[in-house]
Amino acid sequence: MIAPTILEPALVITTTIGDSIYISHMFCDCPIQIESNIRKADLFPMQINDFDMILGMDWLSKHRVTIDCQTHRVLFGDPMSPLLVYQGTQPRKPLKIISALKAQKFLSHGCAGFLASVKVDSENELSISDHPVVCEFPDVFPEKLPGVPPDREVEFTIDLVPGAEPISKAPYRMAPTELKELKEQLEELLDLGFIRPSVSPWGAPVLFVKKKDGTMRLCIDYRELNKITIRNRYPLPRIDDLFDQLQGAKCFSKIDLRSGYHQLKIKDSDISKSAFRTRYGHYEFVVMPFGLTNAPAVFMDLMNRVFHDFLDKFVIVFIDDILVYSKSKKEHEEHLRAVLEILQQKKLYAKFSKCDFWLDKVAFLGHVISADGITMDPTKVEAITKWPTPTSVTEIRSFLGLAGYYRRFVEGFSKIVLPLTQLLRKGVKYSWNDEREKSFQELKKRLVSAPILSLPSGTGGYQIYSDASKKGLGCVLMQHGKVIAYASRQLKPYEGVLKSHITITIQLISKSSDNLFGYSVSFRSRGNQENQAGNF
Repeated sequence: MIAPTILEPALVITTTIGDSIYISHMFCDCPIQIESNIRKADLFPMQINDFDMILGMDWLSKHRVTIDCQTHRVLFGDPMSPLLVYQGTQPRKPLKIISALKAQKFLSHGCAGFLASVKVDSENELSISDHPVVCEFPDVFPEKLPGVPPDREVEFTIDLVPGAEPISKAPYRMAPTELKELKEQLEELLDLGFIRPSVSPWGAPVLFVKKKDGTMRLCIDYRELNKITIRNRYPLPRIDDLFDQLQGAKCFSKIDLRSGYHQLKIKDSDISKSAFRTRYGHYEFVVMPFGLTNAPAVFMDLMNRVFHDFLDKFVIVFIDDILVYSKSKKEHEEHLRAVLEILQQKKLYAKFSKCDFWLDKVAFLGHVISADGITMDPTKVEAITKWPTPTSVTEIRSFLGLAGYYRRFVEGFSKIVLPLTQLLRKGVKYSWNDEREKSFQELKKRLVSAPILSLPSGTGGYQIYSDASKKGLGCVLMQHGKVIAYASRQLKPYEGVLKSHITITIQLISKSSDNLFGYSVSFRSRGNQENQAGNF
């Protein structure tokens, strides 16, 4: 084992794409085996995925290395070592790619052609029978919904503002492939009884949206109807509040309902308002469709009633996503069986291919949850890294919308985004400068390298560390030396720095009151100006 040598000061290396890499240590005289010969080199550890090792010009010069590109040989002429000749292998010839027109021409002249297809090997995919407990409930995971759902304790209604008149829009134009897909999906919906022919004065246009798996989702453009619909104020749970319930959880199962909205009926008197117009006729929904403004709230109401006895004990639900969590596999067997039994009783059906069972780590609502804590979903991280530089206020708002969803992972989030949020203010002209580019890149960097946040343990006290400057407020909630969450916001013009410490502390307490209630909490602000302790 070679001990590292600390570099003081640290070495800064600039890559070919302009990125700077900071090197704090090196490993001296590392043996490198080239065939049967040993050469030594001083190596610097770097995060470069494309190469295992890079030998620089200084090393090549020291060992008198000559590269013969013609013969694919490398000669080591170091007079202090025996002559070494390394023979490289011939590279494979690249495939010759031709256009479809040329291929058609060759085929028409009698050339032989072979069609090769790649098929995903599904032999290792698990079936329902492979999962303990799940195998007892095959009827909960049908290949398709059995038909119109039964009457439930919740019914979807469409209440309109006083004086609202029916709205009817002309169908959108569609490509031939979309028309073919439309015809097939309409026939399927009719066969299931989810839609029926309509003579309603209402009529919304339809369009297609591509799903993650490449299939097309039929969407009804209900924007005009939504404008005159009275909003259902049933609350959706806060993501942070849901995750706070996972204290000590080590085993997880995730259940995704199959077309969950279609498992709830529309009130008979409101069916006509769901009407939509297509190239192939005028139809209306009997079940709740996607796209209506109150659909998430109503379905959340249904799920809370269905799982009322289990919520925050071993189940959390967000609309049609269900997470079952337990502290042990033995507990999980009981919990999972209870959830599947209630789904079976209520005739609610799940899509097996989108469910995961008996996991020690699970992706849920854009996060990855495990016994170690919560991290960002890698797919979301990838989307952030590939986000291009915004060219308009709309693009900035979209980026900040995604980034803001993960603000609890970023220390000093509000301070970092201040140059960007300034462009969202009324009357500010859009102007992209070096400061905003730096802010944009820094936020991406922070999100990509976001830490694992611990879940509250339920034992022991909490610590809150706060800090403030003339631009913003920031604090961190910790327990047992581990970060639970970061919180920050920009400082308002009338707030003083002293008041800022108190304000941000109260703000974080109010956000985390469920965690802190009944526990001792110590406060510490920058410079030890406000060190206090208290009980909640």
